[in-house]
Amino acid sequence: MNQVTSYSQPTMLDALVPSSANSWPYKLFLALAGTALLTLSAKIQVPFYPVPMTMQTFAVLVIGMAFGWKLGGLTVLAYLLEGAVGLPVFAGTPVKGIGLAYMAGPTGGYLVGFLVSALTVGYLAEKGFDRSVVTTLIAMVIGTALIFLCGYVWLSGLIGLEKAFQFGVLPFVWGAVFKIALAAAILPLCWKLLKRS
Repeated sequence: MNQVTSYSQPTMLDALVPSSANSWPYKLFLALAGTALLTLSAKIQVPFYPVPMTMQTFAVLVIGMAFGWKLGGLTVLAYLLEGAVGLPVFAGTPVKGIGLAYMAGPTGGYLVGFLVSALTVGYLAEKGFDRSVVTTLIAMVIGTALIFLCGYVWLSGLIGLEKAFQFGVLPFVWGAVFKIALAAAILPLCWKLLKRS
């Protein structure tokens, strides 16, 4: 029975891929595939209340949990670097700007939060937090809270504390709850399926 531990456990990626295939070219491929997933998840809007949502934070959390903190963090960092050099990988690009100018705008803090979150949930996954619904739920709440916190602090510097909460946090809470619940259901199920195979 897998439990939360103080020592590192295999990530989902480790369980899926034999160690012989776990080479740097394969990891590079996975990181690039991850950046493609992040880009796609930023571009597709899902109807939701009170505002439409993307599945990008879900993708960030799942990549962190499945890849672990090193590869998960590097994947999100590569995504941010793609955006920094001007590739239209972020939500609203290229219409709302590209590159560093976009990253310095109102959503810049959320982008920083993506990296912090991926590193954190990746670390928690390596401690076994992705094995059960309860611990996955805890990890996802922590990861989501970090994204919101970074985004809120950044945005409050631009428009003030009250407006940052009103426009940068509150409308997205229910979407975040949905994505946290979805991840908490999917990841432990994937582990159960892996054990059976």
